[in-house]
Amino acid sequence: MGRFVAFGEVMLRMSPPGRELLLQTPKLDVWVAGAEANVVTQLAKLGHDTALVSAVPANGLGDAAVTHLRGHGVDTRGIQRLAGRMGFYFATSGAGFRATDVLYDRAGSSFATAPTDAWDWNALLAGADRFHLSGITPALGPNGTAAAIAAAEAATRLGIPVSFDGNYRARLWEAWDSDPRATLTELIGHADVLFGNHRDVSLLLGETFHGDGPERRREAAEAAFAHFPKLQVISSTARHADDADRNRVSARIDTRERGFQTDEALITGIVDRIGAGDAFASGILHGLRRGLALEDVAQTGLALTALKHSLPGDASLFTQGDIDAFLGGSFDVRR
Repeated sequence: MGRFVAFGEVMLRMSPPGRELLLQTPKLDVWVAGAEANVVTQLAKLGHDTALVSAVPANGLGDAAVTHLRGHGVDTRGIQRLAGRMGFYFATSGAGFRATDVLYDRAGSSFATAPTDAWDWNALLAGADRFHLSGITPALGPNGTAAAIAAAEAATRLGIPVSFDGNYRARLWEAWDSDPRATLTELIGHADVLFGNHRDVSLLLGETFHGDGPERRREAAEAAFAHFPKLQVISSTARHADDADRNRVSARIDTRERGFQTDEALITGIVDRIGAGDAFASGILHGLRRGLALEDVAQTGLALTALKHSLPGDASLFTQGDIDAFLGGSFDVRR
């Protein structure tokens, strides 16, 4: 089925139990986290050969993260032990009309401070037939930007297709003297698959797109295809959050020839929505790898993003059977 390789930071997520506020009681649940790690973890659960390239400190926290990923079938040989600390973030789950809130504590992490020459891309990309990156890595600072660009250039040089998830994180970009438009434009120039919506394209191109819903997304996709000659697929979700417990989500996919958007899935009783975008990206990549029709690729992405809302923690851990049950409308007890 080929080999997916991703590059990004492995972190630890700290969350209050249930729907409590941060340190309302002196307890925190801990989850291994990271957008790219989430993608390859879900792809591994679907039977794909996956690997993560990253860096963690040589201590018990780094050990725990590597052990967790390895336990889910991810090849961790590309995770280095470097100086620095483990990156953290604190996520306080929303409830009702209180939104989920994220607080980052990742400055000076082993990954963020790794020098560009820490990565031997000829070796790390050996055997890969897709390389996955996101906009989080360059948002970490000058080292992250240089490393992401070097990685994308290496994949292009080696003839390996690149998928890129915009994952725009304003709080990270604004923490340093950054130029997100220029950096993201350069990175997306290497990609054939982009995860992003009309707002992401507007940021990149400085254009405003009109219309509503699918029409606006198609207009943005056509503008992106015109600007980025390597792009072949653009995919995103459209979310309407009635409150923290009730969201309506649809999935969209565009090629140069046409686009398709699913009906909305009503998601209620949300357990945890963090990581739903990574689950979606995994579903799209899985569907494309299987050679599914465009509509079925979008439905696969929708299935995984919807299912992720039922699972605590960052990573989606579902099987093809779970996808099939969702798409078949089978929500009763399975015995």
